[in-house]
Amino acid sequence: MAPSLPPSGQEVLDALPVAALLLAPVPGEHGEVRDALYVAHNASARTYAASRFPPGSVPPWTGPVPLFERFPSLVGTAVSRMLADAFRLRAPQGPERVEWVMNTRSGPVRINDEVRVAPCGDHVLLTWERGDRLHMASAAQRLVRTCWAEWNLGDHGVEPSRGFRQVLGLADDVAVPALLDLATAATSDSLPALYQTLYDVILRKYTAECELRLDSNSERTFRMVAEPVRIAPGGLVWAVRAVFIDVTSDRRRREAAQHSASEARREHERVVAVAEIADALREAVLPHFQDELDAFGLEAAAVYRPDAREAGVGGDWYKARELPDGRLLIALGDARGHGLEAATLMAKLRYALAGLAYTEDPVERLTQWLNEVACADGDESTATAVIARYHPERSLLRWTCAGHPRPVLVRGGRATQLPAPDGGPGISLGVLPEVTYNAAETPLEVDDIVLMYSDGLIERRPTDPDQDMDRFLEAAERCCAEVAPGAGHAGLQNYVERLVARLDGPHRTDDATLLALRRIGTG
Repeated sequence: MAPSLPPSGQEVLDALPVAALLLAPVPGEHGEVRDALYVAHNASARTYAASRFPPGSVPPWTGPVPLFERFPSLVGTAVSRMLADAFRLRAPQGPERVEWVMNTRSGPVRINDEVRVAPCGDHVLLTWERGDRLHMASAAQRLVRTCWAEWNLGDHGVEPSRGFRQVLGLADDVAVPALLDLATAATSDSLPALYQTLYDVILRKYTAECELRLDSNSERTFRMVAEPVRIAPGGLVWAVRAVFIDVTSDRRRREAAQHSASEARREHERVVAVAEIADALREAVLPHFQDELDAFGLEAAAVYRPDAREAGVGGDWYKARELPDGRLLIALGDARGHGLEAATLMAKLRYALAGLAYTEDPVERLTQWLNEVACADGDESTATAVIARYHPERSLLRWTCAGHPRPVLVRGGRATQLPAPDGGPGISLGVLPEVTYNAAETPLEVDDIVLMYSDGLIERRPTDPDQDMDRFLEAAERCCAEVAPGAGHAGLQNYVERLVARLDGPHRTDDATLLALRRIGTG
């Protein structure tokens, strides 16, 4: 049988699986390549052109033509250099990513290819393949910080993805680590999990995963998911294939969430503890009245509404206590601030007043001494208060005012604010030492009700204080008119609760306290 003829040059070109142009370099006066004559192309090049350019948008190729005349936009790309180096050095060039714009009758078309140029006798062969897929794969790895590699166990070779170094933070001039080198590059705390994963994959033939950090990029954490590669099912493991996913952000979010949850638990525990302390403190310092004051010819009732934003107790306090001389100490105050800090100051002042009252000195002197106590406690220890002593034998209430709203007298259904002591109300406790206070005297008739209250009950920002007081007086009278305060402690308690309910609401931003005293006869 006669031997077959060797294939023609065109047949060899058409056999190439990638698009190709055969070019004849056009040398310049000094031997440099100034252009290349486009003399032939293969079937893959025709298929590529048909897929990239609309039909009829590019003039058909009819024969040899200068490359840069046919494609002027290629002049400014790496193709010129690659042609010159391949012809001069007689060595293949590339692959390099070449991006340019082809002007067609239908408009510009962006070309993005991986180009190679190789010497071929007196000619050069320019081949290319779609580079956008490779570029997109690399970009995708960078965007989601994911890469992969396959390590051959027999020859220790490694086939990494294009973005392997960038994702793992390896320098471009550093070799991709072999499988054993990966353990050397890992941080010491990552090694136990890495060794267990390799054991599961290579010896137990399982897919396994672990978290990994590298010494070269220790601030980042990667999840390594690896699987065995076998030539035949059930056979030996010939390679390890692994994907690396940067989970640093996920880990940080998880740690932040765990920290937030821990902080929330601690804050909840703190709130519960503060609430328990507040409950105990409130029970200790805010008395509940029944018939304790009957012997003095008085009834008392109180309502306390803590600021809902705080722990359930604040700086408001009140007190009614029998003194050794047979008289009655009555006081209501408001310590500066909120929460347990204000409650602590409130408790100091309340118990200090209880001790001072046993001196049997008049309320003017008690108020002065209490001011000295507050001044000695610190710059932040300020408070307001109304301090009174009731003389049952004369049905007389003597009281001082230290920066606090003056009491209100409800008599015959009419509510009026009591006149200030001579010289006006005194300044708040704890502001200046050595301050003197004056007392006012208010005789009480049977069924008179004296209302002592904190400013949190009536104050509504940004309204005027006079308007706040007018609203309080109107509410006190209206509650009397709607249902007259009934006899006994229960009747007085019902009255003050209705009054507080009428004044209270979501606009309140402070503790609200109301203490009511009603004369029922001669003590």
